[in-house]
Amino acid sequence: MNILWDFDGTLFDTYPSLVEGFVQLSKKELDKREVLKWLKIDSKTAFKHYGVDENKREEYQRLYNYYAKTTSRPFDYLEDVLSSVDNNIIVTHRERESTAALLEKFQLKKYFTEIVSVEEDGFIRKPHISSYKHVLENYNIDLVVGDRELDLIPARQLNIKTVAFQNRNIEADYYIDSYVDFLPVVLNTKSE
Repeated sequence: MNILWDFDGTLFDTYPSLVEGFVQLSKKELDKREVLKWLKIDSKTAFKHYGVDENKREEYQRLYNYYAKTTSRPFDYLEDVLSSVDNNIIVTHRERESTAALLEKFQLKKYFTEIVSVEEDGFIRKPHISSYKHVLENYNIDLVVGDRELDLIPARQLNIKTVAFQNRNIEADYYIDSYVDFLPVVLNTKSE
């Protein structure tokens, strides 16, 4: 079984860091629950909604990474799932170095065959299909796991089964709210 994973909000609970970084960047008093709602669509939409200049994306990344070092954690039962998969591949908008650092901090890096950093590797941001096609050149992907629509759109375009994590408002083949429920989905997918 080979799985392509999103990182933020899928493998690690990084939304508190994303929200805090965004609020700091905006230099406004924002409702954090409202900011989260917009970030769960995607950061480009949040930037536009709050009138934050897209040229501040690098600064946002720095702020987010600063908060992520101390507050981001992997979701419960994740290691059980990762250890039962042949190849785990990450496709993320995050920088590869900060992604690898968080994985190493929690001793999870050993479970990942590859980390594709969309912008560092020269791909167009998700939901564009290019980064997923790149992964398919090297791996037969059985499942894509993400928490936002933009994570699953390219998978659907490539006819790969999808799992929506902690989000029932997007189109997916499977929905889970905890990784304790994931293995039955993986076993079911293997037998089809």
